[in-house]
Amino acid sequence: MKIVLRAPYLIFVGDQEDYTYVKTGLGIAHWRKELVAGQLRLADNAVGLGVPDMSLDEAVAAGVKSLVIGVAPVGGGIADNWWQVIIGAAERGMDVVSGLHFRLGDKPELLAAARASGAQLIDIRVPPKGIPVGNGKKRSGKRVLMVGTDCAVGKKYTALSLHAALLEAGAKATFRATGQTGIMIAGEGLPIDAVVSDFVSGAAEILSPDNDPDHWDVIEGQGSVFHPGYAAVSLGLLHGSQPDAIVLCHDAPRKFASGWEHYALPGIDECIELNLTLGRRTNPDIRCAGISVNTSALHGNERTDYLAKLAAETGFPCVDPVIDGCAAIVRNLLASPD
Repeated sequence: MKIVLRAPYLIFVGDQEDYTYVKTGLGIAHWRKELVAGQLRLADNAVGLGVPDMSLDEAVAAGVKSLVIGVAPVGGGIADNWWQVIIGAAERGMDVVSGLHFRLGDKPELLAAARASGAQLIDIRVPPKGIPVGNGKKRSGKRVLMVGTDCAVGKKYTALSLHAALLEAGAKATFRATGQTGIMIAGEGLPIDAVVSDFVSGAAEILSPDNDPDHWDVIEGQGSVFHPGYAAVSLGLLHGSQPDAIVLCHDAPRKFASGWEHYALPGIDECIELNLTLGRRTNPDIRCAGISVNTSALHGNERTDYLAKLAAETGFPCVDPVIDGCAAIVRNLLASPD
């Protein structure tokens, strides 16, 4: 599934104060900052993306072509107080881009505004038709899947950084986006969490088809097999990807599932082992290649000490992909598993 978005973008943040639920906006601003003209916030204490604040009229004057909804709240809905801004963007001729579960064309006022101005309404979270049930048959090529202790722990950032490090090392590699933000960044992919559950593993199979024996598909992960709300999509993606390797992703200070504070997160070793156990169902040779940690809440020696201690405890290379890159994980990934 390929998409084409008109740049530059205005990222809509609304009044969202929780960074966990602004991962779409943050991801686009980090990986495609050259395409982002500004952000539109409805409150001073809303999350900032490190780009200029803009009103709709200022965005029009700056030549903005698309309003990208940069929030991803639980359930993927659109708050009532956001509609005036979103409709206003369409009235001004801006395309509206959404990765939420709600379909933009289902809002009559927005649809009318877009038709009057010629703006496009682009829903990213729409899977293609005809996805098959997974068959579990071995495919040629190699695959590495990002898995997590929780949602929003850096699986997308890790996959993009790992892909870049593989290319830098001279390996053949393709980034495979499975979520709305990754698809917007890469311009292609498949929104796994919008696929009917019976077909999730089949969707993962068609996302990473047969390839050259030495080619690596770097697959963006979704959710966590430990998450009380999203484990189903994580398991389907794990089985369908048939990964030769996993990279575990974690947020250093997090102790409880984000938004589900009554659920404690698993230990690192426990999370690796369960993913490997479940992954062996479709690839008996699956292994862990490394650990990726979001250390943004740690400072100075605290960060380096944390990663060094974790590496000593687990025996795996441990990096923060934004600060350290993923070269250490790539070296382990390309080394013979024997």
